Amino acid sequence: MAQRAVKDVAELGRNYLICRNTQNTIRRSVFNEISKAIKYFKLSDYFSINKTDLVITCQNGSQMLFCGLDDTEKIKSITPANGVITDIWIEEATEAEYPDFKQLGKRLRGRADAPKRLTLSFNPILQTHWIYQELFKQWEDDREEYSDDGLKILKTTYKDNKFLTPDDVADLENESDPYYYNVYTLGNWGVLGAVIFKNWRVEDCSEIRQQADKFKNGLDFGFSSDPAALVHTYYDKTRKRIYILDELYQTDMTNDILAEEVKRVIGSQYVICDSAEPKSVKELRNLDVQALGAKKGKDSVNYGIDWLQRQEIIIDPKCQNFKNEIQRYKWKEDKNGVALRVPVDKDNHLLDALRYAYEDEMKSDTWGW
Repeated sequence: MAQRAVKDVAELGRNYLICRNTQNTIRRSVFNEISKAIKYFKLSDYFSINKTDLVITCQNGSQMLFCGLDDTEKIKSITPANGVITDIWIEEATEAEYPDFKQLGKRLRGRADAPKRLTLSFNPILQTHWIYQELFKQWEDDREEYSDDGLKILKTTYKDNKFLTPDDVADLENESDPYYYNVYTLGNWGVLGAVIFKNWRVEDCSEIRQQADKFKNGLDFGFSSDPAALVHTYYDKTRKRIYILDELYQTDMTNDILAEEVKRVIGSQYVICDSAEPKSVKELRNLDVQALGAKKGKDSVNYGIDWLQRQEIIIDPKCQNFKNEIQRYKWKEDKNGVALRVPVDKDNHLLDALRYAYEDEMKSDTWGW
């Protein structure tokens, strides 16, 4: 999709508005993909890349403009230097809400020589999603393509990705969990049965962030394939309500870079880290992060899940990665589809960090572990 956008702008003079659900995810994802596509086509001399304003301009005057869906006022007023927006691309569209999709459709207005397009790219996730309900009424999973007068659907899988390594392919083909195999290996819409957390909702936490005086933070280490994941929260103990206020979710960070990013989010507050990496905990302390190792304990994962299930979890809209994890976190199932009391150990980095952050609250519970 990134390569098509570059070719459309350079060869056809189309103007793109490229979105993700939150502004803070754009720079390290789709903006970088576009930049790499420009280099791939050896067109660097033909494009000006403004990393500050997130605008890419071609010598022919056409542009690619980037914006998060959490900045609604900017989306309403955004316009290219020449002509009108001909293309809107929503990357990771399953993160977006239906009203945002409808609002973006209204941005495709004004005269243009080329037909206007609204493109959604995503992993299919769940059949309960609004994208499935709105756009996939005639779809069948054994298809690779569908089109009618106003809609075109193209399904691709790992077999279409020539950049995957043999290890990547083996991991996908050997996936044992039915949901992950169906979605990420076969590219089908998923049906998620044994979901662990249903006690959450998304809500603006700006007032809580301003009023709170004590915070709880957790950090799960990662580097290449797994991200380092920091969760910044507030706990209303009286109401048993956890507010997810901010997050950090990024790969390929050495500990010196991680330390700076952690301090950017939580300042001098304490953070409880995965004690499986004591060296990293010590290095963070040497870099002025108030880092402590989690104590964990016997059956700490399941106990932590049980405790969190008894809380109300409120997620700020900016914490998209946390929302992604909590809505997909599920129990393993046996061959008959019966849920086991073992969570699937995948895409749960922020949830692990949340358990570390609340370890002291769990242990003070009257039926602690």
